[in-house]
Amino acid sequence: MIAPEFWTHRGPAAQLLRPFGLITRIATARRVRRPGISIGVKTICVGNAGVGGSGKTVVALDILARLPGRPFALTRGYGGALRGPLLVERGIHTADEVGDEALLLADIAPTVKAEDRAAGARLALAEGATAIVMDDGLQNPALRKDLSLLVVDGGYGFGNGLLLPAGPLREPVRNAAGRCHAAVLVGPDETGARAQLPPSLPVLYANMVPDCVEPLGRRPVIAFAGIGRPEKFFRSVLSLGAELVSSHSYPDHHVYAAKEASALLAEAANKGAKLVTTAKDFVKLPPALRAACLVVQARLVWEDEAALELLLNP
Repeated sequence: MIAPEFWTHRGPAAQLLRPFGLITRIATARRVRRPGISIGVKTICVGNAGVGGSGKTVVALDILARLPGRPFALTRGYGGALRGPLLVERGIHTADEVGDEALLLADIAPTVKAEDRAAGARLALAEGATAIVMDDGLQNPALRKDLSLLVVDGGYGFGNGLLLPAGPLREPVRNAAGRCHAAVLVGPDETGARAQLPPSLPVLYANMVPDCVEPLGRRPVIAFAGIGRPEKFFRSVLSLGAELVSSHSYPDHHVYAAKEASALLAEAANKGAKLVTTAKDFVKLPPALRAACLVVQARLVWEDEAALELLLNP
Protein backbone atom coordinates (compact mmCIF):
# COMPACT_ATOMS: atom_id res chain seq x y z
CA MET A 1 0.00 0.00 0.00
CA ILE A 2 0.94 3.66 -0.32
CA ALA A 3 0.19 5.62 2.84
CA PRO A 4 -2.43 8.32 2.19
CA GLU A 5 -1.05 11.83 2.36
CA PHE A 6 -3.69 12.82 4.91
CA TRP A 7 -2.18 10.39 7.43
CA THR A 8 0.39 13.09 8.19
CA HIS A 9 -2.13 15.77 9.21
CA ARG A 10 -5.67 16.10 10.53
CA GLY A 11 -7.34 17.56 7.47
CA PRO A 12 -10.93 17.06 6.26
CA ALA A 13 -10.38 13.47 5.03
CA ALA A 14 -8.86 12.40 8.34
CA GLN A 15 -11.65 14.06 10.33
CA LEU A 16 -14.30 12.41 8.14
CA LEU A 17 -12.81 8.97 8.80
CA ARG A 18 -11.98 9.57 12.45
CA PRO A 19 -15.12 7.93 13.91
CA PHE A 20 -14.20 4.63 12.23
CA GLY A 21 -11.04 4.55 14.32
CA LEU A 22 -13.19 3.41 17.23
CA ILE A 23 -13.68 0.09 15.44
CA THR A 24 -9.91 -0.30 15.09
CA ARG A 25 -9.38 0.59 18.73
CA ILE A 26 -11.93 -1.91 20.02
CA ALA A 27 -10.75 -4.72 17.71
CA THR A 28 -7.09 -4.29 18.67
CA ALA A 29 -7.87 -4.03 22.39
CA ARG A 30 -9.85 -7.26 22.28
CA ARG A 31 -7.12 -9.05 20.34
CA VAL A 32 -4.21 -8.10 22.59
CA ARG A 33 -6.11 -9.15 25.71
CA ARG A 34 -5.93 -12.79 24.67
CA PRO A 35 -3.28 -14.74 26.63
CA GLY A 36 -0.20 -15.91 24.75
CA ILE A 37 1.75 -19.11 25.17
CA SER A 38 5.27 -19.32 26.55
CA ILE A 39 7.57 -21.51 24.47
CA GLY A 40 10.50 -21.79 26.85
CA VAL A 41 13.07 -19.63 25.03
CA LYS A 42 13.55 -15.88 25.08
CA THR A 43 11.05 -14.18 22.78
CA ILE A 44 11.78 -10.65 21.59
CA CYS A 45 9.18 -8.63 19.68
CA VAL A 46 10.23 -5.76 17.42
CA GLY A 47 7.01 -3.92 16.65
CA ASN A 48 5.34 -0.54 16.28
CA ALA A 49 2.06 1.22 16.92
CA GLY A 50 1.04 1.69 13.31
CA VAL A 51 1.34 0.37 9.79
CA GLY A 52 4.08 1.12 7.32
CA GLY A 53 7.84 1.17 7.50
CA SER A 54 9.41 2.31 10.76
CA GLY A 55 12.65 0.36 10.55
CA LYS A 56 11.43 -2.78 12.35
CA THR A 57 13.23 -5.22 10.06
CA VAL A 58 16.55 -3.34 10.30
CA VAL A 59 16.26 -3.37 14.11
CA ALA A 60 15.37 -7.08 14.08
CA LEU A 61 18.38 -7.84 11.86
CA ASP A 62 20.67 -5.94 14.21
CA ILE A 63 19.36 -7.79 17.27
CA LEU A 64 19.63 -11.20 15.58
CA ALA A 65 23.30 -10.53 14.88
CA ARG A 66 23.91 -9.73 18.57
CA LEU A 67 22.23 -12.70 20.22
CA PRO A 68 24.31 -15.72 21.25
CA GLY A 69 23.44 -19.30 20.37
CA ARG A 70 21.05 -20.00 17.51
CA PRO A 71 18.44 -17.23 17.41
CA PHE A 72 15.58 -17.54 14.91
CA ALA A 73 13.60 -14.82 13.19
CA LEU A 74 9.83 -15.20 13.14
CA THR A 75 7.77 -13.24 10.63
CA ARG A 76 4.31 -13.22 9.17
CA GLY A 77 5.96 -12.77 5.79
CA TYR A 78 3.71 -10.01 4.49
CA GLY A 79 2.96 -10.46 0.80
CA GLY A 80 4.00 -14.12 0.73
CA ALA A 81 1.44 -16.58 -0.63
CA LEU A 82 2.50 -19.47 1.62
CA ARG A 83 0.83 -19.52 5.03
CA GLY A 84 3.50 -21.58 6.77
CA PRO A 85 4.82 -22.41 9.19
CA LEU A 86 7.92 -23.09 7.13
CA LEU A 87 11.65 -22.61 7.36
CA VAL A 88 12.68 -20.01 4.79
CA GLU A 89 15.42 -21.12 2.41
CA ARG A 90 17.22 -18.61 0.20
CA GLY A 91 17.59 -19.92 -3.33
CA ILE A 92 14.47 -22.04 -2.93
CA HIS A 93 11.75 -19.72 -1.68
CA THR A 94 10.87 -16.51 -3.49
CA ALA A 95 9.49 -13.20 -2.25
CA ASP A 96 6.16 -14.14 -3.84
CA GLU A 97 6.06 -17.18 -1.55
CA VAL A 98 7.43 -15.86 1.75
CA GLY A 99 7.62 -12.06 1.42
CA ASP A 100 10.60 -9.79 0.95
CA GLU A 101 11.40 -9.26 4.64
CA ALA A 102 11.60 -13.01 5.28
CA LEU A 103 14.34 -13.32 2.66
CA LEU A 104 16.31 -10.47 4.25
CA LEU A 105 16.03 -12.03 7.71
CA ALA A 106 17.10 -15.42 6.35
CA ASP A 107 20.41 -13.87 5.28
CA ILE A 108 21.27 -13.24 8.92
CA ALA A 109 19.58 -16.06 10.86
CA PRO A 110 17.30 -19.07 10.40
CA THR A 111 13.86 -17.67 9.67
CA VAL A 112 10.37 -19.08 10.04
CA LYS A 113 7.48 -17.64 8.06
CA ALA A 114 4.15 -18.28 9.74
CA GLU A 115 0.80 -16.53 9.80
CA ASP A 116 0.14 -18.52 13.00
CA ARG A 117 2.94 -17.18 15.20
CA ALA A 118 2.52 -19.89 17.85
CA ALA A 119 2.87 -22.63 15.23
CA GLY A 120 5.87 -20.80 13.81
CA ALA A 121 7.52 -20.59 17.22
CA ARG A 122 7.02 -24.31 17.78
CA LEU A 123 8.69 -25.03 14.45
CA ALA A 124 11.62 -22.78 15.38
CA LEU A 125 11.94 -24.56 18.70
CA ALA A 126 11.94 -27.95 16.95
CA GLU A 127 14.74 -26.67 14.68
CA GLY A 128 16.90 -25.75 17.67
CA ALA A 129 16.09 -22.09 18.30
CA THR A 130 17.70 -20.65 21.44
CA ALA A 131 15.80 -17.37 21.08
CA ILE A 132 13.12 -15.93 18.83
CA VAL A 133 13.03 -12.43 17.38
CA MET A 134 9.64 -11.43 16.01
CA ASP A 135 9.69 -8.95 13.14
CA ASP A 136 6.38 -7.19 13.86
CA GLY A 137 3.69 -8.79 16.01
CA LEU A 138 3.22 -6.28 18.83
CA GLN A 139 -0.54 -6.51 18.29
CA ASN A 140 -0.40 -10.32 17.90
CA PRO A 141 -1.02 -12.03 21.26
CA ALA A 142 -0.13 -15.60 20.24
CA LEU A 143 3.23 -15.59 22.06
CA ARG A 144 4.19 -14.29 25.46
CA LYS A 145 7.00 -11.77 24.91
CA ASP A 146 10.00 -11.48 27.21
CA LEU A 147 11.08 -8.20 25.61
CA SER A 148 9.01 -5.89 23.42
CA LEU A 149 10.51 -2.92 21.58
CA LEU A 150 8.41 -0.11 20.09
CA VAL A 151 10.19 1.11 16.94
CA VAL A 152 9.50 4.71 15.89
CA ASP A 153 10.70 6.43 12.73
CA GLY A 154 11.89 9.84 13.89
CA GLY A 155 11.04 11.40 10.55
CA TYR A 156 7.44 10.20 10.53
CA GLY A 157 6.65 9.63 14.18
CA PHE A 158 3.04 8.55 14.64
CA GLY A 159 1.69 10.42 11.64
CA ASN A 160 -1.40 12.42 12.51
CA GLY A 161 -1.87 10.35 15.67
CA LEU A 162 -5.20 8.91 14.54
CA LEU A 163 -6.32 5.29 14.26
CA LEU A 164 -6.94 3.44 11.02
CA PRO A 165 -8.42 4.40 8.61
CA ALA A 166 -8.12 8.08 9.59
CA GLY A 167 -4.42 7.67 10.42
CA PRO A 168 -1.68 5.06 10.46
CA LEU A 169 -2.13 3.76 14.03
CA ARG A 170 -3.34 0.27 14.86
CA GLU A 171 -3.89 1.34 18.48
CA PRO A 172 -3.27 4.43 20.62
CA VAL A 173 0.42 5.12 21.22
CA ARG A 174 0.05 4.89 24.99
CA ASN A 175 -1.52 1.42 24.69
CA ALA A 176 1.26 0.09 22.47
CA ALA A 177 3.94 1.69 24.65
CA GLY A 178 2.32 0.24 27.77
CA ARG A 179 3.13 -3.29 26.58
CA CYS A 180 6.74 -2.46 25.70
CA HIS A 181 9.94 -2.50 27.73
CA ALA A 182 11.61 0.23 25.66
CA ALA A 183 11.22 2.30 22.51
CA VAL A 184 13.73 2.58 19.67
CA LEU A 185 13.72 6.00 18.03
CA VAL A 186 15.34 5.70 14.60
CA GLY A 187 16.76 8.91 13.19
CA PRO A 188 16.33 12.51 14.39
CA ASP A 189 13.06 13.17 16.20
CA GLU A 190 11.57 15.57 13.65
CA THR A 191 7.96 15.11 14.75
CA GLY A 192 8.12 15.25 18.55
CA ALA A 193 7.49 11.51 18.86
CA ARG A 194 9.49 11.26 22.09
CA ALA A 195 7.09 13.63 23.83
CA GLN A 196 4.16 11.34 22.92
CA LEU A 197 5.72 8.36 24.71
CA PRO A 198 5.26 7.73 28.44
CA PRO A 199 8.03 9.52 30.38
CA SER A 200 8.79 6.27 32.22
CA LEU A 201 9.49 4.30 29.02
CA PRO A 202 13.23 3.95 28.28
CA VAL A 203 14.16 5.20 24.81
CA LEU A 204 17.10 3.94 22.77
CA TYR A 205 18.33 6.18 19.98
CA ALA A 206 19.73 4.88 16.70
CA ASN A 207 20.53 6.21 13.26
CA MET A 208 20.34 4.53 9.86
CA VAL A 209 23.64 4.72 8.03
CA PRO A 210 23.57 3.98 4.28
CA ASP A 211 26.27 1.86 2.70
CA CYS A 212 26.98 0.63 -0.83
CA VAL A 213 29.55 -1.85 -2.15
CA GLU A 214 30.54 0.63 -4.86
CA PRO A 215 31.26 4.35 -4.28
CA LEU A 216 28.41 6.56 -5.47
CA GLY A 217 30.16 9.91 -5.15
CA ARG A 218 29.27 12.18 -8.11
CA ARG A 219 27.82 9.21 -9.96
CA PRO A 220 24.52 9.74 -11.85
CA VAL A 221 21.94 7.32 -10.46
CA ILE A 222 18.27 6.47 -10.78
CA ALA A 223 16.86 5.42 -7.43
CA PHE A 224 13.70 3.38 -6.98
CA ALA A 225 12.06 1.85 -3.93
CA GLY A 226 8.88 0.15 -2.81
CA ILE A 227 9.08 0.67 0.95
CA GLY A 228 7.10 2.50 3.61
CA ARG A 229 8.88 5.82 3.08
CA PRO A 230 10.75 5.86 -0.26
CA GLU A 231 11.81 9.49 0.22
CA LYS A 232 13.97 8.40 3.15
CA PHE A 233 15.85 6.05 0.84
CA PHE A 234 16.32 8.78 -1.77
CA ARG A 235 17.85 11.04 0.89
CA SER A 236 20.25 8.28 1.88
CA VAL A 237 21.38 7.94 -1.74
CA LEU A 238 22.06 11.67 -1.89
CA SER A 239 23.99 11.47 1.39
CA LEU A 240 26.45 9.12 -0.32
CA GLY A 241 27.29 11.88 -2.78
CA ALA A 242 25.40 10.50 -5.78
CA GLU A 243 23.82 12.69 -8.45
CA LEU A 244 20.15 11.73 -8.31
CA VAL A 245 18.97 11.91 -11.92
CA SER A 246 15.47 10.67 -11.08
CA SER A 247 13.59 8.68 -8.48
CA HIS A 248 10.61 6.32 -8.57
CA SER A 249 8.35 5.43 -5.65
CA TYR A 250 6.28 2.26 -5.52
CA PRO A 251 3.88 0.86 -2.90
CA ASP A 252 5.37 -0.93 0.11
CA HIS A 253 6.15 -4.59 -0.69
CA HIS A 254 5.75 -3.86 -4.40
CA VAL A 255 6.34 -6.75 -6.81
CA TYR A 256 8.01 -5.50 -9.99
CA ALA A 257 6.38 -6.46 -13.29
CA ALA A 258 8.38 -7.11 -16.44
CA LYS A 259 7.07 -3.87 -17.96
CA GLU A 260 8.32 -1.83 -15.00
CA ALA A 261 11.71 -3.53 -15.14
CA SER A 262 12.05 -2.78 -18.84
CA ALA A 263 11.13 0.87 -18.28
CA LEU A 264 13.74 1.29 -15.56
CA LEU A 265 16.44 -0.39 -17.65
CA ALA A 266 15.59 1.77 -20.66
CA GLU A 267 15.66 4.97 -18.61
CA ALA A 268 19.06 4.06 -17.14
CA ALA A 269 20.46 3.39 -20.62
CA ASN A 270 19.05 6.64 -22.05
CA LYS A 271 20.35 8.79 -19.19
CA GLY A 272 23.66 7.01 -18.69
CA ALA A 273 22.81 6.40 -15.05
CA LYS A 274 23.19 3.51 -12.62
CA LEU A 275 20.11 2.01 -11.02
CA VAL A 276 20.10 1.81 -7.21
CA THR A 277 17.52 0.30 -4.88
CA THR A 278 17.02 -1.11 -1.39
CA ALA A 279 17.91 -4.61 -0.20
CA LYS A 280 14.21 -5.21 0.40
CA ASP A 281 13.40 -4.38 -3.24
CA PHE A 282 16.42 -6.19 -4.65
CA VAL A 283 15.19 -9.65 -3.60
CA LYS A 284 12.03 -9.18 -5.71
CA LEU A 285 13.55 -7.91 -8.93
CA PRO A 286 13.49 -9.84 -12.23
CA PRO A 287 16.99 -11.23 -13.04
CA ALA A 288 17.86 -8.67 -15.74
CA LEU A 289 16.98 -5.73 -13.50
CA ARG A 290 18.78 -7.26 -10.54
CA ALA A 291 21.95 -7.64 -12.57
CA ALA A 292 21.85 -3.93 -13.47
CA CYS A 293 21.26 -2.63 -9.92
CA LEU A 294 23.37 -1.61 -6.98
CA VAL A 295 21.98 -2.05 -3.48
CA VAL A 296 22.21 0.70 -0.87
CA GLN A 297 22.10 -1.08 2.47
CA ALA A 298 20.99 0.41 5.76
CA ARG A 299 22.69 -0.41 9.04
CA LEU A 300 22.00 0.87 12.52
CA VAL A 301 24.38 2.87 14.63
CA TRP A 302 23.26 3.03 18.28
CA GLU A 303 23.93 6.04 20.47
CA ASP A 304 24.22 3.78 23.52
CA GLU A 305 25.03 0.18 22.60
CA ALA A 306 25.55 -0.74 26.24
CA ALA A 307 21.90 0.12 27.00
CA LEU A 308 20.76 -2.13 24.17
CA GLU A 309 23.00 -4.99 25.31
CA LEU A 310 21.65 -4.65 28.83
CA LEU A 311 18.11 -5.04 27.53
CA LEU A 312 19.02 -8.08 25.45
CA ASN A 313 21.14 -9.73 28.14
CA PRO A 314 20.06 -8.40 31.56
